[in-house]
Amino acid sequence: MGSRAQEGEPLLSTSTAHVVAFGPDDADDPRNWPPLRKWLMVAAIIPIDLSVSWGASGFSPVAYDFAKDMGVSGHVATLGLSMYVLGLAFGPMTLAPLSEYYGRRPVYIVSYGIFLLLLLATSYVERLAPFLVIRLFSGYFSSTTISNFGGTIADLWHHHDTGPAMAYFLAAATGGSPTGFVLFSFIAHGRGWHEVFRIMFFICLSFWIVLVIALYSLGETRHSVILLRRATGNQRLEVPDAMKQRGPRQLFGTALARPFRFLAGEAIVQFGAAYNGFLYGLSFLFNGAFYLIFGPTGYGYNTKEIGICFLGIVFGITFGLVTNIFQERYYQRQVAKAGQRDVPEARVHHAKLATIMLPLSLLAFAFLATPDIHPFFPVFASAFWGWAFYTLILMTLTYTEDAYKTYSASALAGIGLVRNVAGAGFPLVGRSLFLQAGTRNASLVLMAIAICLAPIPFILDVKGSSLRRRSPWAAAHEDESDDE
Repeated sequence: MGSRAQEGEPLLSTSTAHVVAFGPDDADDPRNWPPLRKWLMVAAIIPIDLSVSWGASGFSPVAYDFAKDMGVSGHVATLGLSMYVLGLAFGPMTLAPLSEYYGRRPVYIVSYGIFLLLLLATSYVERLAPFLVIRLFSGYFSSTTISNFGGTIADLWHHHDTGPAMAYFLAAATGGSPTGFVLFSFIAHGRGWHEVFRIMFFICLSFWIVLVIALYSLGETRHSVILLRRATGNQRLEVPDAMKQRGPRQLFGTALARPFRFLAGEAIVQFGAAYNGFLYGLSFLFNGAFYLIFGPTGYGYNTKEIGICFLGIVFGITFGLVTNIFQERYYQRQVAKAGQRDVPEARVHHAKLATIMLPLSLLAFAFLATPDIHPFFPVFASAFWGWAFYTLILMTLTYTEDAYKTYSASALAGIGLVRNVAGAGFPLVGRSLFLQAGTRNASLVLMAIAICLAPIPFILDVKGSSLRRRSPWAAAHEDESDDE
């Protein structure tokens, strides 16, 4: 396996005498922290995770005012959303490796702090070109949770126990777009876009202050950084090669190149990227589509009322968090039956229903989203979409984590790249689709794409084990019982 094995070797080794490592009950090991301390860490990061999506969807309620102020079309104004999401696509590939050198705490604090400065600058800019450039870099630096939150959860819990924390993390990640539109539709009512961005800045600043206090009170979580600090200055402790920090060229070369290798040759990653790209693309597409459907040219609602229409999706995602309790119990039962070995196929249990629900919800929305029908019914249909959205996203990410383990960062980076590039492109393409084809035909096109993707959970359930054995990356972990 050559160079592949080098990246995948665990940072914590206990096989050689005098090698720095955590003991079984080591208080410095974040996995030995009391549950309250772990969940306080997660609770401090979740608002940051929400605000990353708010930075995108919070622009949508003021897009019309922005277009009018800048003297541009609605299509051009959509670039304010798309450029931000495009920045989200590339941030994790370069920000995540920094935690190997500095730990997770500085990456969270500094990158999000730069985002705050850019967000404040956005509220004062008066020209389109600098606005779009700032939006691009705002997305780039705000992506700190995308690049680090999953790693933080892995720092705090053993592999089989990460499910509940991942569920909350993804609830914030998927719910950020609709909740952002709801919140900022109320904030934007009667206000200009400059003022809305300033309010967004102060909201995000308050989240950042809480995060800084939590990170310095609770401590660093990255295992390799903690152990390297322990070994520094102690001649009796030997640091193994696998735990030594890689040079910048090797570090960033791996971070930039390997996700593309996974996308090119790994069917599991390709399936996850396809579903994530489509689902996240839809979530941002709806920001503009709901304005066309429920706004002045549709149901005739104002900005606040359009925002309320997103509550169906919010409810669906929230319900997904509840049903995931039963999905997690099913997964744990299957792991116990397998003698504590990973069973990635157990992750697709609820997804097999969600993959059928997704096109059905789009079909229902296609025929219900018309001013002739009470708005309750299309909003109700969107709740089923929200549940399917959350359930399928959670399945793709947890299945990938289980399949690749120590290589999952590269696999998830590839999925994340496609997800956010699609998230940037869908609002631009979708606006034209809904304007030219109409709500019904546009929704039917989206339903057809969802039907094409529907076999993926069933393929993973039946053929997933075979796909992993064929993969040199996944096959390395087939016989492991726990990801220590």
